Amino acid sequence: MRLLIPLLLCSVLSARAAVDFSHQIVPILREHCAECHAGDKKKGGFSFNDRKALLEGSENGPVVAAGKAGMSRMIEVILSTDSDEQMPPKGKRVPADQISLLKTWIDSGIAWEEGFAFKKAAYEPPLKPRSPTLPAAVDGHTHPIDRILDAHLAVKKQARPAAIDDHTFLRRASLDLIGLLPKPEEVAAFDQDKAADKRARLVEALLKRDIDYTEHWLTFWNDLLRNDYGGTGFITGGRKQISNWLYHALITNLPFDQFVRELIAPPNDESRGFIDGIKWRGDVSAGQTVEIQFAQSVSQSFLGINMKCASCHDSFIDRWKLSEAYGLAAIYSNRPLEIHRCDKPIGQQAAAAWLFPEIGQIDAKAAQPERLKQLAALMTHPQNGRTPRTMVNRLWQRLMGRGIVHPVDSMQTEPWNADLLDYLATYLVENGYDLKKTLAHIATSQAYQSHAQIVTKETDDHGYTYAGPRAKRLTAEQFVDAIWQLTGAAPAKMDASVLRGKVDPALAKMITVKGQWIWGDSAKPGSTPPSGESITVRKTFKLDADPASASAVVTCDNGYTLFVNNKKISAGNEWSQLAAVPLQTALRKGANTIIAIATNAGNGPNAAGFFFDARMRDTAGKETSIISDASWEWTAQVPGGKEGRLGAFEAKDWKPVTVVEALPVWQKSIDAQAPALLAQGSAGSNHMIRASLMKANFLMRTLGRPNRDQIVSTRPNDLTTLEAIDLANGSILADSIAQGAKRLLETAKGDFITPLYLHALSRDPSQVELATATELLGVTPTQQGLEDLLWALCMLPEFQLVR
Repeated sequence: MRLLIPLLLCSVLSARAAVDFSHQIVPILREHCAECHAGDKKKGGFSFNDRKALLEGSENGPVVAAGKAGMSRMIEVILSTDSDEQMPPKGKRVPADQISLLKTWIDSGIAWEEGFAFKKAAYEPPLKPRSPTLPAAVDGHTHPIDRILDAHLAVKKQARPAAIDDHTFLRRASLDLIGLLPKPEEVAAFDQDKAADKRARLVEALLKRDIDYTEHWLTFWNDLLRNDYGGTGFITGGRKQISNWLYHALITNLPFDQFVRELIAPPNDESRGFIDGIKWRGDVSAGQTVEIQFAQSVSQSFLGINMKCASCHDSFIDRWKLSEAYGLAAIYSNRPLEIHRCDKPIGQQAAAAWLFPEIGQIDAKAAQPERLKQLAALMTHPQNGRTPRTMVNRLWQRLMGRGIVHPVDSMQTEPWNADLLDYLATYLVENGYDLKKTLAHIATSQAYQSHAQIVTKETDDHGYTYAGPRAKRLTAEQFVDAIWQLTGAAPAKMDASVLRGKVDPALAKMITVKGQWIWGDSAKPGSTPPSGESITVRKTFKLDADPASASAVVTCDNGYTLFVNNKKISAGNEWSQLAAVPLQTALRKGANTIIAIATNAGNGPNAAGFFFDARMRDTAGKETSIISDASWEWTAQVPGGKEGRLGAFEAKDWKPVTVVEALPVWQKSIDAQAPALLAQGSAGSNHMIRASLMKANFLMRTLGRPNRDQIVSTRPNDLTTLEAIDLANGSILADSIAQGAKRLLETAKGDFITPLYLHALSRDPSQVELATATELLGVTPTQQGLEDLLWALCMLPEFQLVR
């Protein structure tokens, strides 16, 4: 059956462009051809001002044949030695290496930068926000989005796209908002609900599933913020995760303006990894220094501006200049920053400046932290409409399949409906930058609840026309989560260093904090620890199994650095603020060691203490507590550390710690904070581990999950040959399906087929499907028969698409 995958997938295989259009092809065309055939010039009736004009050819016929350089008139005349037809007709001929690039470009499909033209119509997107006047409602379509789009369709003389049924809406909304397939019982409950507002209530209910929402949207934000759990830079200490900060920001629905400010001007180390970028090993080009990475990341993520070209030279494809890219970089830089053009210094120093001085400017003489705060304020300035427009455009693209501005990182491009873009941006701001509320606003419109288009790469070659939402492929994480839902094959241990879950007040009331305050001999009765004293405390213990969940609360008067199994996990110097520390990825079955370097401060002898309280659960639900108490040991020796690891440490004078009586102010902080933080650590333990919390395996990489060395704002929507092969024969998918078939055979009773279809597709099988599946399983289902049925379901385009 698996040999039938080309028929089952019915997908277009995407070609990979072999040349860089912006940097390799555009300069050739500018130098040798543009004088006669670009911009307003159309000598011989031929223009290549944009891709459409190039493909239309001249008055004498086609000039290029996509995929066939050897049959393209352009290559013929470039190679010709006939003075009457050779191109260019005068001057220097095109060099052989450039001809080779042109041939490769044509053979690989004539890739073209979206929105690029050699001469563009004058369009500069507005900076300031705008509240458009809403058109009148027609046919009871009162939702503001529908009022705008109904008027748009009327002007275009297009019919509204048809509405979708309840099953399609349930599956679409669930996958879009929380990334999970609806369970069969959820499908049944939605069927039975006859209330007119049930779709709006469903959207609200889905967005209230905080853990599911957070762990789905982690994928989007990890891509956009270059955050991952391994890979480039992590081994060498040249990269820092923002995972725990990001998880907390999403689960608490942090307002987007505050989200942006905490990333650009980090209040602590938790969110600093975004602006610090990747410190590459060895020598790097001027365009990949951490300062230039900062300029590229901030402009692309929050303004939809691609600064990569302008980081090397004045951009070929939009208006941004080299000096502007370096001005942004200088805001971050802690050193004099010399401007480099094409990796060569030009003898000029960059001055800190931001891109839109009409609403304010950076004080270039201020210290770096202050410059970052000023940039963060400008990025979320009330008169800066670019940031909210960029964000709502990304949300629209995620839910509707294509941005109002396309591509989403080309916000200099004119939107296909400026009123819709401006309305949504205003809505986001007026509703407190609430991302969930904005998602709900889109999802409750008739536009979102319309029939989805199935599109191909060629659909927009002659210009985009809005006709409703577009079908989207499941992301790698959605596909893997769906497989794990159907098969029960999700891992028990995650890779992301995050504290899962959200504080449950009821659970917090049931938690008794057990940790004690500990220190060395200087805290014994009758003694007071001296200021500046540093000690090392440790606890060794064994676990019978890898933990399914594990977290701790930790603090120290005055500061600490915490290592688990020699890996740095946390640090702090504010004793009144307890840190909630995820431990699951650091702990393991067997022997474990917790080491903390604890330091006292002050101007003279004063009370000192270290506090730790951890709770761990295995897959069977057994709980283990590790707390700071008299069983810990201490030494006056303090180890070194580098790149997040504990240095060599061979202390032989370990002694029992002193349990310190808690000061009233210490106890007040513990009572106020610890139960809620420990409850949060327990809240996520009953949820399936999601693919977004795991490092990418081979299946996820072949399905399009990026390595996140660069910002990725959209993933390919086309199936590649490698993906097709891995879906047909890959061991990771096959093992999950085998595990699921075995589980079904052991636990399911009666009808295997209908529940599988309900879970996978949110509908019952048709009569033909039921008959085919029944024949496949036979009278007595076998594991192999169930594997084949599961695989066939998962290969259906209907399964692999959000429609």
